Amino acid sequence: MALNFEHLIADPINDGVSRERKEAIIEALRPCVKTHALLYSWEDTTPYECDGLTAYRTRPLCVVLPETRQEVQDILKTCHAHAIPVVARGAGTGLSGGAMPHAQGVLLSLAKFNRVLDVNPTSRTARVECGVRNLAISQAVAQHGLYYAPDPSSQIACTIGGNVAENSGGVHCLKYGLTLHNVLSIKGYTIEGDELTVGSETWDAEGLDLLPLVVGSEGMLAVTLEVTVKLTPSAQTARCIMASFATLQDAGQAVAQIIAQGIIPAGLEMMDQAMTQAAERFVHAGYDLDAAAILLCESDGTLAEVEEEIVRMKGVLSQCGATQLAVSQNEAERLRFWSGRKNAFPASGQMSPDYMCMDSTIPRKRLADMLEAITLMQQRFGLRCVNVFHAGDGNLHPLILFDASIPEELIKAEAFGAEILETSVEMGGTITGEHGVGVEKLTSMCAQFTTEENDQMRRLKAAFDPLGLLNPGKVIPSLQRCAERGQMIVRGGVLPHPELERF
Repeated sequence: MALNFEHLIADPINDGVSRERKEAIIEALRPCVKTHALLYSWEDTTPYECDGLTAYRTRPLCVVLPETRQEVQDILKTCHAHAIPVVARGAGTGLSGGAMPHAQGVLLSLAKFNRVLDVNPTSRTARVECGVRNLAISQAVAQHGLYYAPDPSSQIACTIGGNVAENSGGVHCLKYGLTLHNVLSIKGYTIEGDELTVGSETWDAEGLDLLPLVVGSEGMLAVTLEVTVKLTPSAQTARCIMASFATLQDAGQAVAQIIAQGIIPAGLEMMDQAMTQAAERFVHAGYDLDAAAILLCESDGTLAEVEEEIVRMKGVLSQCGATQLAVSQNEAERLRFWSGRKNAFPASGQMSPDYMCMDSTIPRKRLADMLEAITLMQQRFGLRCVNVFHAGDGNLHPLILFDASIPEELIKAEAFGAEILETSVEMGGTITGEHGVGVEKLTSMCAQFTTEENDQMRRLKAAFDPLGLLNPGKVIPSLQRCAERGQMIVRGGVLPHPELERF
């Protein structure tokens, strides 16, 4: 059956592609998937125009939704043969534009690869397809007294493939590690359609250790289809301390002292007053609205271990000036304490039409310094910012509130975010902790890395993807972008990605 190209109406975002080129690409992909799994009309591709970073949008030339590995392989071989850019996408919950489509390329949706393939309670492992939701892994293995430890706030929706791409963390990553520390092996395909396996289900494997290279590579090196993850035994019990502090400095000092005392909490989170008040309005978690900051400190393990650790943490928190301390007495209360933190992002949505969630990491001892710096930035940019931190590992998530219908506010929000990232670098940190670089932080990569270092990353990508077809235009800034960074700072704006459609 012939395809109907009448739906390929003029698309201002795709003006760089001729109608003949579009038709040729769609015809080339037609044998790879079923007819209903090839989308190319304006209406059908619109839902894929952005990920969780909604300020930047573009429509792909077409979307393919394969159902089998053979279909994925055929799609990649076809795209490589015709030099067609490919962007792999899972649930689209990423917050840095990593899954934003390429206007002249294919959006490869892997949503249908959502099966738990195998659970081995003896080895404490599970093999899952890339489209399996993070939380679904824990649900599938709960009957064995096991769970998957990394728990991003979006775990109810985000997929393990996306977690691998971004090296996601979560509330409990301080004790149990990031995605990298909980993945044993990955199987997928190169852009040429060749099978690729990195890592091993054993503790070591022959050859170069490429697993840490692929995890966190943001879909630029290979397409992940299957992941073998480690499973963690469910704790016998868990309790949470909610501590209030009159100053940000006291809260920051408490975080540093807990770690200095050799205590590794299951979770250690901080929220400033503005974020606490927003979360309390949203879920009624019982937070102290007068506190400048609150800490949530969780302990898990056996009953004896938890009781001992709770006593030790309470002592440290009191010594550091905690004005109130509350310890969960049952599971319902523990979940209530965490409900505000877990709902920080939707709570922020009630405060403003739009928000930009930043992601950077600083040394724990600089938490208070960063909050003070952000306070000054709010005054200078004229925008509000609420803050929630993975305090235990110094991973910041400032949420800049703005109205995207006002173009000037988006520009200010971008500049505000860029200054947070670069201030993090100046404080000895990094421009990302778990959200990735995507398109959002391209310019800030010029602050984090030298020209030579960025060039080495380009060479590394070329070793996997010589034609630069996988997720092009992401993560690694162009030489021109870095050269223009100084001018951008003077203008007080952010260099736009050439394919971005702005509000």
